[in-house]
Amino acid sequence: MNRTILPIFGALSLAFTLQTTNSYAQKFEALEYRNVGPTRGGRVTAVAGTVQAPGTFYLGASGGGVWKSTDYGTTWNNISDGYFASPSIGDIAASQTDTNILYVGTGSDGLRSNVIPGKGVYKSTNGGGSWTHVGLRQSGHIGAVEIDPRDNNVVWVAAIGSAFADNEERGLYKTENGGVSWEKSLSISDAVGIADVELLPNNPDVVFAAAWKARRQPWTIISGGTQEEGGLFKSIDGGDSWRRISEGLPSGLIGKIDIAISASDSSVVYALVEAPGEEGGLYRSSDQGETFTQVSSAKGIRIRPFYYGNVEADPTDPDVVYVMATDYFKSVDGGKSWEELEPPHGDNHDMWINPNDPQLFIQANDGGANVTHNGGLTWSSQFNQATTELYTVDVDDQYPYWLYAGQQDNGTTIAVPSRVPYSVQNDNAWLIEAGGCETGPAVPKPGDHTTVYANCKGRFSVFSKETGTERSYYVGATNMYGQNPKDLKYRFQRVAPVAVSPHDPNVVYHGSQYVHRTSDNGVTWETISPDLTAFEADKQVVSGSPITRDVTGEEVYSTLYSIRESSIAPGVIWAGSNDGPVHVTRDDGDSWSDVTPRGPKGGRVDSVEPSHHDPAVAYVAVLRYQLGDDKPYAYRTTDYGKRWTLMTDGKNGIPADYPVRVVREDPVRPGLLYAGTDSGLFVSFDNGDSWQSFQQNLPVTPVTDIRIYRDDLVVSTMGRAFWVLDDISALRQAPMPTMGEGVTLFEPAQTVRYRERPSYGSRDPKAVPQYRKPSAIIDYYLPTNVDGVVTLEIADADGNVVNAFSSADDSDPDNRGELVDNMALNEVRYIKRSGLTTKEGINRFHWDMRYRGPWQKNEKRRFTGGALATAGTYSVKLTVGGESFTQALTIVMDPRVLNEGVTEAHIQAQLELHRQVLDLLDQARRKAYSLESELEELAEADTERRSAIETAIRQLVTEEGTYMQPRLISQLSYLSRMLNQADQEPGGEALTRFAELSAEYASVLASLDG
Repeated sequence: MNRTILPIFGALSLAFTLQTTNSYAQKFEALEYRNVGPTRGGRVTAVAGTVQAPGTFYLGASGGGVWKSTDYGTTWNNISDGYFASPSIGDIAASQTDTNILYVGTGSDGLRSNVIPGKGVYKSTNGGGSWTHVGLRQSGHIGAVEIDPRDNNVVWVAAIGSAFADNEERGLYKTENGGVSWEKSLSISDAVGIADVELLPNNPDVVFAAAWKARRQPWTIISGGTQEEGGLFKSIDGGDSWRRISEGLPSGLIGKIDIAISASDSSVVYALVEAPGEEGGLYRSSDQGETFTQVSSAKGIRIRPFYYGNVEADPTDPDVVYVMATDYFKSVDGGKSWEELEPPHGDNHDMWINPNDPQLFIQANDGGANVTHNGGLTWSSQFNQATTELYTVDVDDQYPYWLYAGQQDNGTTIAVPSRVPYSVQNDNAWLIEAGGCETGPAVPKPGDHTTVYANCKGRFSVFSKETGTERSYYVGATNMYGQNPKDLKYRFQRVAPVAVSPHDPNVVYHGSQYVHRTSDNGVTWETISPDLTAFEADKQVVSGSPITRDVTGEEVYSTLYSIRESSIAPGVIWAGSNDGPVHVTRDDGDSWSDVTPRGPKGGRVDSVEPSHHDPAVAYVAVLRYQLGDDKPYAYRTTDYGKRWTLMTDGKNGIPADYPVRVVREDPVRPGLLYAGTDSGLFVSFDNGDSWQSFQQNLPVTPVTDIRIYRDDLVVSTMGRAFWVLDDISALRQAPMPTMGEGVTLFEPAQTVRYRERPSYGSRDPKAVPQYRKPSAIIDYYLPTNVDGVVTLEIADADGNVVNAFSSADDSDPDNRGELVDNMALNEVRYIKRSGLTTKEGINRFHWDMRYRGPWQKNEKRRFTGGALATAGTYSVKLTVGGESFTQALTIVMDPRVLNEGVTEAHIQAQLELHRQVLDLLDQARRKAYSLESELEELAEADTERRSAIETAIRQLVTEEGTYMQPRLISQLSYLSRMLNQADQEPGGEALTRFAELSAEYASVLASLDG
């Protein structure tokens, strides 16, 4: 229990932690990811509020960072992005005297096998607007943060420590200067941390702390130890001295303890204790913790204490107490009896009760955070938090494609679209179930997206999206829960691999310790490999010791974790296990070779990636942080695994403490690699010899899987849902990445002619899911010495300019603006467009695939709303400093439109009519504007001209008012909208109506000339 003074580790800059030393480091800021959701809450492990602002609440997700709501949980916004080096939140402390003061301890206290390590403590002095790292970087996982109610600079932190290794930073810390320095106030050993700390409400110098021996290993969870390795401690002098509290508490093995103190009667202290048998449960003290009496050993309140084990006392009634476990319990008699509350989701972790209104509180569970105004009768939604935890990502081949994954703690696997697929009333309607369960994966069948091969903790099924049912074909058909892995015929991990052959969509691979294969949707299986794992005897144990047994499949250590067949060499299949070995077969499973890379023993082979270009080349990522090793391990082989090269030495771009989860190779450009780590995404252009950050706007959270599909980079994360980076074709082209001092216009990817389906209401562009507007993406590189205006022209196959854009702004003396005032002449004219940027590095412009639109009086809307271009080949010309660069752009038909029987000839006819309508609209608007201007300048005596103009304006412009008769300009706009709803053959009524309106306009002109 020695005291140690620790200086602050210094404010961490996220940019610094992500910087690389590559000489070719490219600026990719213009290539932004889209969060496509779902807006479905994931696991939340910490919540907080403040009496100073009763509608303000905070949530801390297990992999999604810190979020804030100022409207009682109606909306949530992330406030930790750009500041936190870890998205895993252990506890949040909000000052009850100053709404600006917040402290956050990172590293979730729910020590699951996939728990994300923390990176210390952060402080905000402006309500979460910005943050400063204030030390304890090596504290691992933080169980509690408490602010002294007398002084916001006095803060306590309970450091559980590293989940996967002993470390000296375990202990209880105190700062008296707002985190400038920390004092270790209580320390037991490198194996024992502090799970909780509580201050006596009316005398914060009285402090309680709970010591906990906890260690996570891939094959088991250790929670608890001897009396010397845990227990409850009390200080009455602000932590200067401590003594163990034991009277009335269990005297043998003791595990995790959580503490709650009644604010209305500080003599009442509750302790929720993990202990063997009936000794586990809730204990109560009526003498400020000097002695305790067990009041309940109810089974429900002490389930999986390493994951739950949280107790909270009502601030106004000492007999009202809550316990959070799989279910959510409330007692009104001091813990003697319990009722179950019904939050929106099970698996409960934390709560904060408003001391001025105990009916108002926020509660955290595996489905998110939710606020109640009425003591838990009703709750705020969890469909407003994009903190979804996803294990993998797969995509289907419909258009637009959908993304599939297992979502932790959400029942089934899920799927969301990459783009707006059809019209709905609410964007959350695009979240669908896809079979299996939370662990996944869910793999849609190529050629038949209505069929999904799904998994649930080793249970294989075939899910039908048409009926919503799934056919179950479990290999072994054995319930694995509660069993010692060594006794199982087939050992499956929770995230058991499912992979479809790239050569036959009916062939599916599935992994236990063996590779299994089916060609009839799982009705029959064949085993095509021997045991491909290390299968070490000392790791085949019943998980959970020394107190609480916990056998749910997470800790089955010797199983396959990744299977992939080469896309260019049928029968070349790679498999990696979660205990280290890598194997390959080159004869369709008849024989297998152990090709495990030389390196540290063990570790989970998170991904195997056969090359798309050479069957002898493959890449593997090995995750060892669950063995206490945070180093990145990504390997490549060029000879079927005979020799391996470590691509991540901690010095070539990926930092030394960024574990790598997945490596994927670009299917177009050999040697272009993408790596997903626990702290973000990286790219390599030289086959892994060097790396640079490819993070852009992607939040810091584990990247669990990557797919490259239809020129998009598709990403799943453990805490922030799915993300899509549209069109990475520029990365595949020379001279990328060494761009030099010249201008480069990249060849655009083939673009599908796409109409966004209308939805009810307008979509907030910042809301999740984020769906891009239909566009052709045009990327170009500008060096440092670019000066002046940049222009971009798009021309059709005949050389006719479709649209043209300029980077000029209103203050630019060289503003090129509109050059020709006659749309029918089809001359080059430049529309000022802010999206045409001139930044150093890569720039990205989205052309909406539309012709130049009609003139409008409103300058901000002028020339927008043009006709949608047809499929075909276009040329893109970029002009910079008088020098021009040209690339071809191909636009193709939406396959769904073709399936409806609409032809390209129909679309061409629609375009021609629509352009004629818009041209007439352009002329009519300009004429009306010129007539209005003339009228203002016309002398009062010129009554004949004035009368003619006024009559013409009444015929052209709809009179202001409610439901006034629409005149010519409104009628033309109406006809334009009719022709712009869908791809179609123009109807006869449209042709007739255009002829009528044309004649009407000619009549107006004639009346003016007469």
